[in-house]
Amino acid sequence: MDIDIPPEQLKNGDIDESLYSRQLYVLGHEAMKRMGSSNVLIVGLRGLGVEIAKNIALAGVKSLTLFDPTPAAISDLSSQFFLRTEDVGKPRASVTAPRLAELNSYTPVEVHPSESLTSHLEQLRSYQVVVLTSTSLKDQLAISEFCHHNGIFVVIADTFGLFGSIFTDFGKDFTVIDSKGEDPVSGIISSVDPDGIVTALDETRHGLEDGDFVTFSEIEGMDELNNTAPRKVLVKGPYTFSVGDVSGLGTYKRGGVFNQVKMPEFINFQSLKEQLSKPELLTSDFAKFDRPQQLHIGFQALHAFADQHDGKFPRPHNEADASEVMKYALSLAGQGDDKVELDEKLIQELSYQSRGDLSPMAALFGGLAAQEVLKSVSGKFHPVVQWLYFDSLESLPTSSKRSEDLCRPQNTRYDGQIAVFGTEFQEKINNVNEFLVGAGAIGCEMLKNWAMIGLATGPRGRISITDMDAIEKSNLNRQFLFRPKDVGKLKSDCAAEAAKDMNPDLQGKIVTLQSEVGEETEHVFNEDFWENLDGVTNALDNVKARTYVDRRCVFFNKPLLESGTLGTKGNTQVILPRLTESYSSSQDPPEKSFPACTLRNFPNKIEHTIAWARDLFELYFTQQPDSVNLYLTQPNYIQHTLKQSGNEIATLQSIRDYLVTEKPLSFEDCIVWARHQFESHYNNKIQQLLYNFPRDSNTSSGAPFWSGPKRAPDPLKFDTNNKTHLGFVVAAANLHAFNYGIKNSGVSEDQIKKVLDGMIIPEFSPNPTVKIQANDNEPDPNAQRAGSGFDDNAELEKIVSTLPPPQSLAGFRLQPVEFEKDDDTNYHIDFIAAASNLRAENYSIPFADKHKTKFIAGKIIPAIATTTALVTGLVVLELYKIIDGKDDLEQYKNGFINLALPFFGFSEPIASPKGKYLSKTGEVTIDKLWDRFEVPDVPLTEFLKIFESKGLNISMVSSGVSLLYASFYPPSKLKDRLPLKMSELVATVSRKPVPAHQKNVIFECTAEDQTNEDVEIPYVMVKLDK
Repeated sequence: MDIDIPPEQLKNGDIDESLYSRQLYVLGHEAMKRMGSSNVLIVGLRGLGVEIAKNIALAGVKSLTLFDPTPAAISDLSSQFFLRTEDVGKPRASVTAPRLAELNSYTPVEVHPSESLTSHLEQLRSYQVVVLTSTSLKDQLAISEFCHHNGIFVVIADTFGLFGSIFTDFGKDFTVIDSKGEDPVSGIISSVDPDGIVTALDETRHGLEDGDFVTFSEIEGMDELNNTAPRKVLVKGPYTFSVGDVSGLGTYKRGGVFNQVKMPEFINFQSLKEQLSKPELLTSDFAKFDRPQQLHIGFQALHAFADQHDGKFPRPHNEADASEVMKYALSLAGQGDDKVELDEKLIQELSYQSRGDLSPMAALFGGLAAQEVLKSVSGKFHPVVQWLYFDSLESLPTSSKRSEDLCRPQNTRYDGQIAVFGTEFQEKINNVNEFLVGAGAIGCEMLKNWAMIGLATGPRGRISITDMDAIEKSNLNRQFLFRPKDVGKLKSDCAAEAAKDMNPDLQGKIVTLQSEVGEETEHVFNEDFWENLDGVTNALDNVKARTYVDRRCVFFNKPLLESGTLGTKGNTQVILPRLTESYSSSQDPPEKSFPACTLRNFPNKIEHTIAWARDLFELYFTQQPDSVNLYLTQPNYIQHTLKQSGNEIATLQSIRDYLVTEKPLSFEDCIVWARHQFESHYNNKIQQLLYNFPRDSNTSSGAPFWSGPKRAPDPLKFDTNNKTHLGFVVAAANLHAFNYGIKNSGVSEDQIKKVLDGMIIPEFSPNPTVKIQANDNEPDPNAQRAGSGFDDNAELEKIVSTLPPPQSLAGFRLQPVEFEKDDDTNYHIDFIAAASNLRAENYSIPFADKHKTKFIAGKIIPAIATTTALVTGLVVLELYKIIDGKDDLEQYKNGFINLALPFFGFSEPIASPKGKYLSKTGEVTIDKLWDRFEVPDVPLTEFLKIFESKGLNISMVSSGVSLLYASFYPPSKLKDRLPLKMSELVATVSRKPVPAHQKNVIFECTAEDQTNEDVEIPYVMVKLDK
């Protein structure tokens, strides 16, 4: 067991941001501090219980206690990933606790000191939350009733095969502090009319919803509306909203900012006893609107059956047991005011699967239940109120038989799965060849599920994993296959070893690689590799790699399972050959960017100043040092520079500054340089801006220049006692020193202040010849025209004459900084945070702390283990369908979830686009995405005849960027090309040989069909003779 002892300084409510960084961006500091004072009890340590416990341990609570004295059975290994074969017969809780404790050294794990919970209910008072799994309904009622009357939160979850449920009871007047978890919106307003209708500036969408609350500031005229109590919003349109009565508050003149305020929400929960008869149900799948009521009855019927059979649920696929369950269900359905109409087949299937224990269902409900636990103790996000039922009956195999004989226990670790699917389908699962791209958060969860279901453990099975990254400390919070001892090691190797430890049947079945999947590694992931696969599962975190894998899957006709998470949000997508569109068929909206003029001179929100500071970081510490190194190493660099369009003078001036006028010789020189940068950006340039556009200036239309989004800035006077001012100098000096390889030999803050106090900063006088761009619609007066550098030859020559010849600095190089957001000792985020907040101070914009700055500047993707677990469970439920070979699109589900709301949405995958053309024998339907023509490597003449026989007259043929054939080419040009084989033709025209590992070449053709009209036809794959 490998447990890190938490540092002493983190035992007083502090949060280890290096471990929890990605989760903090989901939950926030306050919610995590509340979690850190909570004690949680998990009852039942089969697959579902351990999944919940794993997610809570990773999230971090004060303590986690386990209760399950039941001896482990071989069938538990179907989903309980912390049990091993040698643990069979030992108490589940005591075996699981030490392995669970390895996940997070800040969350101690203990075993509840009792053999019976219901006999010692008073012991539950030491917990804030009790989670019940694998618990009889009788015990659920006794425990939940005690908890309800004693202010203890309760979460009850169960899975039976492909069915699952969750119930929550957080007591009376439960407070939800932030129901959605989204950042509060804000905006600039253009008017407030006498009826209280607020209009956003420049038709900018306000982003508010009915019932939201807002406050106002900086309004002129209607001053009494500023900084008052939050007002409730009624949305009138995308650009307008009402805040009610504003009479007596004055007449609006101009300006103003609205800010959304998160208001608490209060919920009254009923006890389990009350909710059993009158359930409040949350819909998980709107295509199954009538299911929740039936499953609410069916689950109670299963417990009624177990009460009469010594706690045992119906036998797999047993008709007699199913009939008995149906009798209990019919009796329950007839009780109460609302009679429930039952689908006999649904209740029968529930009975058949009641002993089933599926890893993906445990993952799905384990993620959901763990998130509900975190909601209960933190007040962050809206809880499930109060029941949610889910099933994935579409995952049942139709190509494999199921019967009582085929589903009976085999005394193997897969018995929980065999109870649902039968032995025939289990054999199919065992002999899959799957490719996992990525071994991060989703990749770890995927491997865990695969190990539990026995994927690729058979004689023909194989799993290939690739991930080029090494493990970092921040990964440990959600990539649960890794431990502190693994930091620095390769993810794919460690993940594979952990999966084999969970299921020894995977020994010899996993191939690990460390290559990025892309065009440059097609010699590694070659045609043989792709053709031998049964399917591909993506666990990637970037669009470029996802798109490439998607294209490969389309090319090789392989099914692809795609998924992603963003905080509490997740999505899954199924890509099926010749059935669905692909990942690349739709695109996300482009990343939001800010106008250059806004960043340079007119910021109005903290995001603007952070983007500006991030650009300044790149300019000072990466781009300009790179330019210096090019000057020193690249022959004739200046001549090349002069031929480039744009920044010739600026580039050469920066080289001169770095090598001559501002070249530091000591760390003290770096401090001086940093202080001058402060003066330049936060005083001099601001004075110049106000000189060009005085505070009382107007636009050409007569409107005040400094209004709307333009905020008049104030110059800053440097103050060594101001932490932000000094922090900027310290960070900038250290980064500048890094560029030059100058060591900071422990220079103290007092020594830095002494250097700063000894400096004489010249007074700044605005330059009347400087011009500043007033908005992005105007041309930039300082932009250098292409080639105009040659008009300034005299100035260029003057700068060049001051530069030392490169040969005089042989061996000297600057060291450019490579941005790394997760190292708190490298001054990267320190510089950006200080630079951003100083600019925010200029423009009276509220500051951002270092944590928020890091999130925005580092473009961090927020992540939490609960969402990852749930999304991965949904993916594996779709994998069952692919293994079964289902070709009915209606059986597949793309999923969209948001655990914060909570919301579940499922839709049928979009079908791939189809097209038609008229051949000599009639109309031909083609799949525009998946279809292609495959022809041998024949001469161009024969190539054209092949398509003539299909009724298509080819007018052009290309490959890549090379046009190989066109019907309008003169005969002299075609004479040499027509006899060439297609592979020879592409090599000749492109002047590049076909790579040795490549077994085919792709050609694009334009053609006319028998109507003599141009038609869209699939690409052509020419198979090479290799």
